[in-house]
Amino acid sequence: MVRSRILFPIGAALLGVACLSLMDAFMKSAALAAGTYSATLLRSAIGALIAAPLWLLLGGRWPAWRVLKLHLERGLVSAFMALSFFYALTKLAIAEAIAISFVAPLLALYFARVLLGETIRRQAVLASVLGFAGTLVIVGGKLGDGEFDRDAALGLAAILFSALLYAYNFIIIRRQSQVARPLEIAAFHSGVAALVMALAAPLLFVWPGEAVVLDTALAALLTVVGAMAIAWAYARAEAQVLVPMEYTGFLWAALFGWLFFREGVTLPTIAGAAIIVVGCWLAARTPRADRLIPATEQRAV
Repeated sequence: MVRSRILFPIGAALLGVACLSLMDAFMKSAALAAGTYSATLLRSAIGALIAAPLWLLLGGRWPAWRVLKLHLERGLVSAFMALSFFYALTKLAIAEAIAISFVAPLLALYFARVLLGETIRRQAVLASVLGFAGTLVIVGGKLGDGEFDRDAALGLAAILFSALLYAYNFIIIRRQSQVARPLEIAAFHSGVAALVMALAAPLLFVWPGEAVVLDTALAALLTVVGAMAIAWAYARAEAQVLVPMEYTGFLWAALFGWLFFREGVTLPTIAGAAIIVVGCWLAARTPRADRLIPATEQRAV
């Protein structure tokens, strides 16, 4: 019974990762066509227009200051995280960008220890190391092909900066999920990020064509669904249990990269993905991974 209870948050996290991976494909297309800033701002604005009315319609109320601070903090972090990540997508293949960004879950495990007080179990450390080792295999394959040029260097720098913010973002999600419902989190996540980025709109924003608007609208919808699924999951399981699920994003990225952009999947990519899957499997079967949040915290969501 306890094991089945932990599988639901894991399943929700996997669904959220799949939605966000598909969103990446739509956003790469939009960013290449209209520029990273315009596409990213539009995605956040549309996401807010989707999530906020639903939140209000279902009885949403303005949060208390302690909760609002978390929403503001995550929105600010997410704005710069998204800009740097989508910029990296314009310089790298989707699967490569996702693979390199897996340093974020690795960092998040240890942020969880410092900021959330979670005990890092041996199995969780091994799972994160396996996932990170898989990404090294993939990156090593790219370097071996001699494709590391100026654009690749810019993309790598952007994705590493985004990964650092993403790692901290995991911790904010964990805190948010204890005091706010998923739809409220999704509404403020997109809304605050849009407001932050809108500060530069008079100088940088260019209204895109219809195709780009459609891509960003689909990306916004997937963002809302993915954010809600992940928030629901993090309200019911520890960060160190769910963080390794992020590694499955690479599998989706490889698929969507090929479908959307005909980006090939190399042998090192397949080998790295296999290692990543083993890490996810190990994390999912952790004997003590069934330790859920206290009942008082569950009632808060």
